[in-house]
Amino acid sequence: MDDLLYTPDEIASKLKITKGTVYEMIKRGELDAHKIGKHLRISQMQYERFLVLRKGIDNVYDVVITRQNEDTVAIIDDIVFFVEPFYEGPAKLSIRPESVLLSKGDCITSARNCHLGKIVAIKEYESRVLVTVDIGVLIASYITKRSLHNMALAVGSDINVIFKTMSIHLFR
Repeated sequence: MDDLLYTPDEIASKLKITKGTVYEMIKRGELDAHKIGKHLRISQMQYERFLVLRKGIDNVYDVVITRQNEDTVAIIDDIVFFVEPFYEGPAKLSIRPESVLLSKGDCITSARNCHLGKIVAIKEYESRVLVTVDIGVLIASYITKRSLHNMALAVGSDINVIFKTMSIHLFR
């Protein structure tokens, strides 16, 4: 797997903080890093994991990765998500709310993860709407206001939640 490696300077620039703060975050264990010789490098995956855990992005779960027949799956309680092969054992799983599709009816799709749920919350923001669905675990989806009104979504409505395996990010 090609994984970008960043210097602490590059991470500092991305986060708009000082290089010293990045070193302190690594020292405190908030940001993982690789030691390569005398140098520290932060992989893209380590950086994304930091952002997910730090920003409190919705749809972050503790899971167990296992094999079922030919598939690699992440299990949360009794809910099974199909994931890209990773490794077996405990992990954190995240799905960006922008990657979660909603459908009022059945649809034929290449997405491996399709779950029927019930809308439990709708929160309108200036430019988008956050819809929270209970599929056995709560999962959030950002949609447009136009989609909200065109689909006539309401709390209590049944809805299909759809996302591709490639939309799932796994972290150790």
